[in-house]
Amino acid sequence: MPPRFDEAALFERLDSLHENRTDGFPPPVPPDISANPRPVPHTKLGIARAAVRVSRAGGRGGGTSAPGRMLLGMEPGAIGQLASRLEGGSILVSGTNGKTTTANLLASILRAAGWRTVHNKAGANAQWGIATALLEPGQIGVFEVDEAWLTPMAAEIRPRAIVLGNLSRDRLDAYGEVDYLVERFANLVDRAAAPRFVICADDPLIAALGEKQGRAEVTLFGIEDRSQGEPTPRLINDAVHCEDCGAAYRYDRAFVGHLGHWACECRQRPTPGVAASAIALHGMSGSDLEVSTPAGALRLRLPLPGLYNAYNALAAVAAAVELGVPEAAIRRGLESMSPVFGRGETIRVGGTRVEMMLMKNPVGATELLRTLALERERRLDLWIALNDTHPDGRDTSWIWDVDFEPFADRIGRVVCAGSRAPEMALRLKYAGVPAGAIESVDGIASSFDRAIDLANGRLIALPTYSAMIQIRTLLADRGFAAPFWE
Repeated sequence: MPPRFDEAALFERLDSLHENRTDGFPPPVPPDISANPRPVPHTKLGIARAAVRVSRAGGRGGGTSAPGRMLLGMEPGAIGQLASRLEGGSILVSGTNGKTTTANLLASILRAAGWRTVHNKAGANAQWGIATALLEPGQIGVFEVDEAWLTPMAAEIRPRAIVLGNLSRDRLDAYGEVDYLVERFANLVDRAAAPRFVICADDPLIAALGEKQGRAEVTLFGIEDRSQGEPTPRLINDAVHCEDCGAAYRYDRAFVGHLGHWACECRQRPTPGVAASAIALHGMSGSDLEVSTPAGALRLRLPLPGLYNAYNALAAVAAAVELGVPEAAIRRGLESMSPVFGRGETIRVGGTRVEMMLMKNPVGATELLRTLALERERRLDLWIALNDTHPDGRDTSWIWDVDFEPFADRIGRVVCAGSRAPEMALRLKYAGVPAGAIESVDGIASSFDRAIDLANGRLIALPTYSAMIQIRTLLADRGFAAPFWE
């Protein structure tokens, strides 16, 4: 019999992972390892690796961060010391949306090319999760890094490349406004924190960083297929005015949020070296891409849904091209990629197919709804879980910026869950979902069971971050899914 799902204990573990991040930002300066250049002692590595085994054997996923926390407590400079052992160096992936998937795509490509990767695949992207990942053997590191942790991790790891995907509003109570992160990213490029940068040309907030060609090698990626997207950003625009000239950004085409073909009075979107020249979206089943690169054209079948995942794939391809990965390995790596847990993952629960997608900010949530709108089914049943723990962000007002309105008539039944379930239910009512189609149910397990009972063979699960961990733990406890940390 599986162990009883302990929701309160899981919340306590989630909060403990963030106990040192009261304001969302880590110390700006990494540990000074110059005075301690010796390798990490084998005894300390042995203790931390034993902690990984014990945590995973316990079946609760503490092996993603707790061993790294233990290691750094014993050896503060362990990240830089262990990263220096990787013969292929390291690649850091950061940005607001898509960094987990981009890092997993890149790791899959590198494995297809024959590299043994060291990778924080479960998405633990602060220093403790990266330290835990470095306890594993390998040749090349691929590390997803939280936006706020990117500066100190780049200084300590000294990566061979940094991939910058996009920036938009996310957890404002922890990170503040987007322009603060833009400044931090700009400082990274100014200081040439890596020999190479891979940057999204379609995001005006960070594309200008690619103009600093004299300081670093830069590869730009973007979408050229004008049949996708819309004439201007629809509802959510986190890049309204250029900070240099003050003019409003003009768009010829907008794809995801404020990402698109933009221009202001002092600059315009640069031409990307790696670009999607043609995209065919197939709803939740994936998409077909034609990608031009300096090494030639690629035709790819991407088993991940949405235009937002096309951007993730382009970022991974651009990084792989920079690393000299052969075309065949890029194709094998992308096409063999399985959805990252909770991000397009499908889990069978009895007779119901549950499709789970993380929902954490206005841009990401709106793009999920746009992808679901491509489905042939006229009505879709939803389970939406809105939490307000520190990993999610205490401020949940962002749900009022999500463009639910065009999708309201596609919703069959929806069960709202999480610590802010009533607010989610109210938002859907204002969006035009009939009140009789909305239920608010206390408790993750109870609400999910109710949603399964109401679903007609298919359930779309849209949890925020901590709720995603809760539901994945519940499904693993019940034997429907493998633990995400394995």
